[in-house]
Amino acid sequence: MQESRLKNYLLLHLIVFIWGFTAILGALISIDSIPLVWYRMLLAVLFIFIYFLFKKKSIKIDKRTVLKFFFTGVVIASHWIFFFKAIKVSNVSVALVTMSTGAFFTSLIEPIFFKRKLKAIEIILGLLVIAGLYIIFNFESQYKLGIIYALIASFLGSLFAVLNGLFIKKHEADTISFYQLFFGAVFITIYLLFTNGFSVSFFQIPNLDWLYLILLSSICTAYAFIASVKVMKYLSPYTVMLTINLEPIYAIILALIIFGDKEQMSTTFYLGAFIVLFVVLLNGIIKNRTVLKGRFKQELNRKK
Repeated sequence: MQESRLKNYLLLHLIVFIWGFTAILGALISIDSIPLVWYRMLLAVLFIFIYFLFKKKSIKIDKRTVLKFFFTGVVIASHWIFFFKAIKVSNVSVALVTMSTGAFFTSLIEPIFFKRKLKAIEIILGLLVIAGLYIIFNFESQYKLGIIYALIASFLGSLFAVLNGLFIKKHEADTISFYQLFFGAVFITIYLLFTNGFSVSFFQIPNLDWLYLILLSSICTAYAFIASVKVMKYLSPYTVMLTINLEPIYAIILALIIFGDKEQMSTTFYLGAFIVLFVVLLNGIIKNRTVLKGRFKQELNRKK
């Protein structure tokens, strides 16, 4: 049992490392963010469909669910577009540190959908995140557009995560992912058709970009998603959540190694980044303690 736990813990770190590498690939791929996301989603749908065929699983869903998945497909497509835009107009470090505000946005959105009160500690932590971002925004003015794009991406990603928190109660994770990726690709296709985005040059992708796109859609999207679902069966939510919070750190270290001077930031940036990442980790610790207290009380009440 202990060996299985260690194996899955190491697998989780590999998955988080892969997710961190997503940002690196976004910076390496030369095409614009909209075609990048279109290719990513379309290829990922293909890979997950092959997975379904291999597992002989059904992908049937009811008509009401189709509309829900279409909406969240639009949300995740928009999230990725703004995420890659943020990377392309700034750099990996700026985009990922700003994306760490997702925990703050989730704390604001979650009470609406799960019908619970907004907690004071969440507001305090949110203000600390804003303080960290203000430091970055104020002293790294050349990256303002990237920070704005990343904030939009962070909000959309949080909305997507909260909605999936509702869907996962009724549907399997791989089915959710398949349809959301498919409808996301459909949404971008409609947008490109209306804006005359499809052209000969749209399909003229450099060979190196094709390699990066295949890695992005297969390893960083389809595989990482399916593997992350498997890992969650063996590790506690707290372990998973804290490890996932290491993603920006992995990505920033990778970016410094791969891109060198382009990723070198001022001391003030790293101060702001430290505040944001520290608050994200602190939020995870507090949330875990709250969950454990709740379970302990339930266990006591059950024994009574």
